[in-house]
Amino acid sequence: TPRLGNHFVWGSEGQGRILQRFPEKDWEDNPFPQGIELFCQPNGWQLVPEREPPSFFVSVLTDINSERHYCACFTFWEGLDNPQLQKAETSEVDEDEVPGLIQPAQVFAPKSLVLVSRLDHTEVFRNCLGLIYTVHVDSLSVPLETVIGNLLTCVIPTAGGSQRTITLGAGDRQVIQTPINDSLPVSGSSVAHLFRQLGIVNVLYLFCAALTEHKILFLSRSYQRLTDACRGLLAIMFPLKYSFTYVPILPGKLLEVLSTPTPFIIGVNSFFRSETQELLDVIIADLDGGTVTVPECVHISLLPDPLLQQTQTALSMVLDPELETADHAFPPSSTQPSSLKIQDKEIRAVFLWLFAQLFHGYRWCLHIIRIHPEPVIRFHKAAFLGQRALTEDDFLMKVLDGMAFAGFISERGPPYRPTDLFDDLIANQVERIRQEECYPHKVMNHVKELAEQLFKNENPYPAVAMHKVQRPVESPGHGDPKNLTIFPLLDDVTVQLFIDHAAAKLKGAPPVVKAELKGMVPSGPPLGDIVDRHGHVLANSARRLEVVRNCITYIFDNKMLEAKKLMPAVLRALKGRAARVCLTQELNQHVLQNRAVLDDQQFDYIVRMMNCTLQDCSHMDEHGIAAALLPLVTAFCRKLGAGITQFAYSCVQDHMVWTNMQFWEAMFYSDVQNHIRALYLEADEGQESVPAGGQELLGALELASEQSRLWPALSKEQQSERVQKEESTVFSQAIHYANRMSYLLLPLDTSKNRLLNRTGIGDVESVSNSYVTNSIAGSMAESYDTESGFEDAESSDVANSVVRFINRFVDKVCNESGVTNEHLKALHTMIPDIVQMHIETLDAVHRESKRLPPIQKPKLLRPVLLLGEEFVMDGMRVHLLADGREEATGAMGGPPLLPAEGAIFLTTYRLIFKGTPHDPLVGEQVVTRSFPIASLTKEKRISVTMPMDQYIQEGLQLRSCTFQLLKIAFDEEVASDLAEVFRKHMHKLRYPQHVQGTFAFTVGQCGKTLVEHKTKDKNQSIKTLSKNLVKSAKRTIGRQYVTRKKYTPPTWENRGSLQSEPDEDDISVSEELDPSSLTLSSTIRSSDRQTMSNVVERACCRDYQRLGLGTLSNSLTRSKNEPFRISTVNRMYTVCRSYPGLLIVPQSIPDSTIQRISRCYRQNRFPVVCWRNSRTKAVLLRSAGLHAKGVVGFFKSPNASSAGPSQTDSTSLEQEKYMQAIISSMPSYSEPSGRNTLSGFTSTHMSTSGRIDTHTHTHTHTHTRFHTPRLVRVCDSRVVLCLPPESSDKLRQPKIGALMKQVMGGKDESPQPNGGPSEALFFRQQRAYLYIIGDKTQLKGGKQDSFQQWEVVPIEVCDVRQVKNSFKKLMKACVPSSSTPDPSMSFHRCLEDSEWMCLVHKVLQVSVLVVELLDTGSSVMVSLEDGWDVTTQVVSLVQLLSDPYYRTFDGFRLLVEKEWLSFGHRFSHRGAQTLASQSSGFTPVFLQFLDCVHQIHLQFPMEFEFSQYYLKFLAYHYVSNRFRTFLLDSDYERIELGVLYEEKGERKNPQVCKSVWDYIDRLNKKTPIFFNYMFSPEDEEVLRPYSFVSNLKVWDFYTEETLSEGPSYDWELVQRGRQERLAEEVPSKPDTSTPKSHRHIIWPCYDSRIRAVPDAITKLLQVSGGHRLTRLCCCRPPQNHCRGNNPDNNSLLMSSNLSHQRRSQGVYLQESGVGSSINLSMDSVSPVCEGTALTVFLCPSTRRSFEGILYKRGALLKPWKPRWFVLDKTKHQLRYYESRQDKECTGVIELAEVESVIPGTPTMGAPKHIPEKGFFDLKTTKRVYNFCAQDSLNAQLWMDSIQSCLSDA
Repeated sequence: TPRLGNHFVWGSEGQGRILQRFPEKDWEDNPFPQGIELFCQPNGWQLVPEREPPSFFVSVLTDINSERHYCACFTFWEGLDNPQLQKAETSEVDEDEVPGLIQPAQVFAPKSLVLVSRLDHTEVFRNCLGLIYTVHVDSLSVPLETVIGNLLTCVIPTAGGSQRTITLGAGDRQVIQTPINDSLPVSGSSVAHLFRQLGIVNVLYLFCAALTEHKILFLSRSYQRLTDACRGLLAIMFPLKYSFTYVPILPGKLLEVLSTPTPFIIGVNSFFRSETQELLDVIIADLDGGTVTVPECVHISLLPDPLLQQTQTALSMVLDPELETADHAFPPSSTQPSSLKIQDKEIRAVFLWLFAQLFHGYRWCLHIIRIHPEPVIRFHKAAFLGQRALTEDDFLMKVLDGMAFAGFISERGPPYRPTDLFDDLIANQVERIRQEECYPHKVMNHVKELAEQLFKNENPYPAVAMHKVQRPVESPGHGDPKNLTIFPLLDDVTVQLFIDHAAAKLKGAPPVVKAELKGMVPSGPPLGDIVDRHGHVLANSARRLEVVRNCITYIFDNKMLEAKKLMPAVLRALKGRAARVCLTQELNQHVLQNRAVLDDQQFDYIVRMMNCTLQDCSHMDEHGIAAALLPLVTAFCRKLGAGITQFAYSCVQDHMVWTNMQFWEAMFYSDVQNHIRALYLEADEGQESVPAGGQELLGALELASEQSRLWPALSKEQQSERVQKEESTVFSQAIHYANRMSYLLLPLDTSKNRLLNRTGIGDVESVSNSYVTNSIAGSMAESYDTESGFEDAESSDVANSVVRFINRFVDKVCNESGVTNEHLKALHTMIPDIVQMHIETLDAVHRESKRLPPIQKPKLLRPVLLLGEEFVMDGMRVHLLADGREEATGAMGGPPLLPAEGAIFLTTYRLIFKGTPHDPLVGEQVVTRSFPIASLTKEKRISVTMPMDQYIQEGLQLRSCTFQLLKIAFDEEVASDLAEVFRKHMHKLRYPQHVQGTFAFTVGQCGKTLVEHKTKDKNQSIKTLSKNLVKSAKRTIGRQYVTRKKYTPPTWENRGSLQSEPDEDDISVSEELDPSSLTLSSTIRSSDRQTMSNVVERACCRDYQRLGLGTLSNSLTRSKNEPFRISTVNRMYTVCRSYPGLLIVPQSIPDSTIQRISRCYRQNRFPVVCWRNSRTKAVLLRSAGLHAKGVVGFFKSPNASSAGPSQTDSTSLEQEKYMQAIISSMPSYSEPSGRNTLSGFTSTHMSTSGRIDTHTHTHTHTHTRFHTPRLVRVCDSRVVLCLPPESSDKLRQPKIGALMKQVMGGKDESPQPNGGPSEALFFRQQRAYLYIIGDKTQLKGGKQDSFQQWEVVPIEVCDVRQVKNSFKKLMKACVPSSSTPDPSMSFHRCLEDSEWMCLVHKVLQVSVLVVELLDTGSSVMVSLEDGWDVTTQVVSLVQLLSDPYYRTFDGFRLLVEKEWLSFGHRFSHRGAQTLASQSSGFTPVFLQFLDCVHQIHLQFPMEFEFSQYYLKFLAYHYVSNRFRTFLLDSDYERIELGVLYEEKGERKNPQVCKSVWDYIDRLNKKTPIFFNYMFSPEDEEVLRPYSFVSNLKVWDFYTEETLSEGPSYDWELVQRGRQERLAEEVPSKPDTSTPKSHRHIIWPCYDSRIRAVPDAITKLLQVSGGHRLTRLCCCRPPQNHCRGNNPDNNSLLMSSNLSHQRRSQGVYLQESGVGSSINLSMDSVSPVCEGTALTVFLCPSTRRSFEGILYKRGALLKPWKPRWFVLDKTKHQLRYYESRQDKECTGVIELAEVESVIPGTPTMGAPKHIPEKGFFDLKTTKRVYNFCAQDSLNAQLWMDSIQSCLSDA
């Protein structure tokens, strides 16, 4: 029986030393705790100048056996003479800040009385130590030795609810009550105080943190509060006990304990707050401030959701009952919270209630694995979580894994023990708790009941007022001289005598405490149906279970076809838990005597179902599915051959659950429990006959409890016999499990070991798949499995890792379940033999299984290849998985086409997947997905788990910039090294060393290795020309002296957006020209001169001649009167590498000037003319941005620079001259007004500036003079525009203003103070002659000078990096790799995030601005970035919008060749076509341009000769590398490689087109696929598309897909594939008897809708294939616009009912059927016919409508008037208009109402000059119309035409 006090100690001074301790020797049962002096003064022992009042607190020490010792510490202060006054001078004086401070004569030293006890009775300790102090201070007559002796010999029972009265012999008396039940903590009112100090939420945080093993630190100035807070926190954790470091008061000396890695609960005085600041992972609770600080790196898992809420509500009802009634109209008179002591118990009751909620049903998950000699109990965590549906819950997982819960199980697990309040709750009140949890008031009633029990436990007797404790008479005041006596040394002999005397007395005394009552612990209600978070029972529809049962029945009845049909549904149903349980139960019924032999197909189906079931089990197996399947996988088997049997386990190994040690332990324990239960049931049966019914009900725990009760009564022999029986039961199970584990861990092919490797169990390197059924036979894996001689070594490796795993398992379970050492050793020797034996069995099985006929896998379909395309790697069996697009998975309707099984092929040109869908309903369809290897943008490895029975681990995700995604998983038959080979080949093909490695060059010669390009030059003279060109270019560069950057003005450095090629940036060519390069003819030998015609024939030249910008005759002469000339200055590509050889420059500028100017521009790309407006003669120029210094020089503020002023000045003057020459070329400038020279211009207009100054904005510089009305000034990047005098342009000008404002981001200005216009764009009289579109960032600091007639428009351009990133996001939006339910990742949200549409909008906006400027007669120079990305886009779009020629086939080709190819857009670099450009990534600048064209096409469908398909075709093939057109970065590179002119050379192989244009021409002759049937252009129509994002549409090129045939842009493939399919479908004899329906179902993303629903024209082309059309496009008549409901379509080839602006209102004809099955040769060029809102006409002789002028007599008394009549045979009407140009028709005569047409006679008022035979009458059912034509012949024609119309009808 514990003593009240074990040791009495007192000590003092210095570092604190023990002066005396009693007893001097340790008690046997209780050694003296070391280091106690540190805890008496946790802040350190110090002297103080004034006496402090005595203090008292209790520290807690934990000894090595985890026993807690309570050290009650009573401290008082005793006076001493100040030692410092005795020392004359000591350094300590310096510590005082004030040197004159007087030292007190007396100081006070602390002295402590300490009582160490195992019991925690704080108040009793306070009273006892206080008494001792009182006896000393008041000098009472009682000897202190007596008091201390009594104190140390006072014996108190720990529990039992007894009451003791004690006295220490100094006239005192105390009553001590002991708690009734020892297991419940005693808390006093500490819990209530803790909640008051910190609040509900904070304490809950601490509670969860303590349970989930975080570090907790309390801070307070009071020691007693620290102890109380810690005690309170431990009390609410009941029934869990805290088992980590627990130090309520930590001395300052031991603060380093806080950096321990283990969890703790520690209290520290606030004095040390600063030391706790740098603790990163400690939760700090400040009791004085009421805060809890959780560091960022600490995540506290909180209680699961409804529980947290309910707990908070209950706590607030306890702590703040007024909250409930705060809103009541008539609040109750008083709702005070209970007294602190009661409140304390109520709070604890809430936590008890909470734990009952959390842990209810835990006893049903206990495994009892030994009963004798001691019960050994294990908890099945996974089953508990699974049955409570809390597997996802973070908090509960951590609690169950924690040390506290392990202690809880070992303490409360045994079934026969004393029970307490918590056991009662779990056993009897769970149902009540469950019903009441949603009713807070009922919960409160329950809480109050529990609180009452807790209170009664602590205070079993009503309070007795029997306390009588002496206190000091008056507490000594500070500095009180009384009582300076020092606490005396005591006589230890006296004390020891007391102790010995008491000990002797105790020996004879009877035991004080009655023995505890043990009993069987009830288990409480079992865990019922799973209830999910919201209380709904998780049901699985009976239909699904029915499907599973039926399928299993079919399998065992050998109805395989039926089973096959049900299989997909079964695999889907097995996602649900109930179906999985049902499967295990059903399979169990088919097992007889532990064995079920199946045939191959049955075996295969059963294995598939098992795999599917296991696949959705987590590695914990919380629902016990894997546990239920474990006996089955060793039961189902099939015979393979002579005495060889394959069991199901060899095919279901590939699941994580088998490698989880905890799963095996739980399985082992549950089996052991069953066997031990059986052991005792049999024993009972032998003794007496128990009724059969009752026996079944006896659970293992009840049985164990009964056995434990009987245990003491058994004899020694019986006891040892039982122990032995249990031990051998466990041992036999361990052997059984060693076998089982080897079954599931050893792969069938032991040379490969994938499973163990993946989970880190084995250390084996060789990797393969352990899932093998007979399907592996004859597969590719075989060739990689040849006998290598290392088989044995590898298999032993596998064996070792399995042996190690099983050994670890056996050690753990045998130690826990008390298996003897001999048995354990026997096991260890047995395990390697078991494994080896099993490996030998498996080898035989593996051999035999390979001989089986393979399971019918789908045949690998071979793709159709292009001519010259060859396989690099033959088909590898893969599965194409669904990517994020929903159409293919059947989510949008239609069958699930993906996942599909087939093969992936790698050819020299493409990556192709071809296969069939997994879903048997669409198994006959073929799924094809392919893309050119050159368009691969990203490849990443993925690991995949298939929904079917194959567990494929490795996969690849390949993304292409043609908006395809191949997400493939390799089949098990593909060896992993083969997949690696595939990746390497793919990389090699994607990034060849040189552009000559691309498909366009290697086509048709894959067999040979890549030779140098000499062998590929076809035309000798071309070769020499190109060689000479390149050589002389290199020579000239070598000959000139080269100036490095340091010679050029210093601000040029580090400017320029992407300095990609150093030789273009760093070298500028000086003026010493190579004499040999002066004329083109001088460098070319006569033999090569003929090839010069090639240069002239290039796109540029043809276009320059068409635009009248200059000609290049053979003699290279130039006509002087032309403003521009073709310059050959760059013919050797020496001035600018990336420009074409021939350039248009102003006539007046000599070549030498050009060379100097070019250096001011990035990449030497100086301004050249690329287009001229035929009406206004304004020109469009392009160039790169200026180098930074050039910008400033350009604005005429030259600074002296290191290169010498002369050079800089001359260059900027020459630039001025160049600009002036361009301006002079414009007719509007050269008006006969003497303003065609610079000087004339300035002098004449000095005076005309007028008083414009008054209107300038405040932010223009005051010194600026306005000399010229032709100036436009840019300030703060807002534009000031001039109004031109021409009235025709007045209407347009504000539109340009608005556009400029948009483009440049100007803001609206407030109205002018002088009442001027509030327009931000303040117009001057005249616009500028030349606008320079420049980059905002480049034009900072440039001042516009008033003499110049040009103006700079700064705009923000999109950076190449922006385009690249935007495109990546666009691809992810259109082709996500996986579907996500997250609404923030929806298609439209991702599209918006990509900002692609905004970039398209920007480019279109700038282009429209430039078009407007050119159309009003100003020239424009586009000078952005390096001049080859955005510049090219804008310049091309401007020409396309302004010039209808570029909207035809020839024109568009010419535009692309000229602006994109000749002017050096870096196709290879931007497309990352070679290894060198791989790092730069794919940037689709050209695709962005095509998208812009597509947007314009949508808005103006009648203005383009080519269809949308044409644009998609180019978008696909510009990245496909099938043609050489879009390879290389400039003409210079193409010449160097000899590709530029070879298209004109003779073709050796006419089948292989090297140019995409030739291919398009050829195709165009065969089929009208690229032709736009709505083409009906207006003369000189300038298009102005809307460019707002709201007007733009997502291009369907990004989203459409045809899985039936793959991309349709390789035309021959589609045609051949279609012919093959048709050939398969056509029966041997054509069936002519019944007409066959042409309807068929089309599926989204599988069929091509455009082909399946052909438009009217295509349909007619098929019907009228025999007709000939003289001209496809009839000449346009002058009158072709129509409005209203009667479109005038008479003479149009076709026209549609569009508004005057001819914009599409979203009504346009579908693009032509891709590969519609027409295949006409050129001689029967497609005739065209009528479709919706279309009219089409054949030759005039057959069906031409008739039109012309007729005079018509008005109604009565109205004169004859000439009208324009149109006879429309199609609509069967005669319409008339006021005039030919009129859009609205005036009237209509329906031919259906006409009765006759007869010659007429002239009547009154008829035109005089017309002969009589010119008159005719038209009689309708309503009236008679009188007409006359110009002459009799015309009249006859009209009558005939109308008559023929009538007879046709």
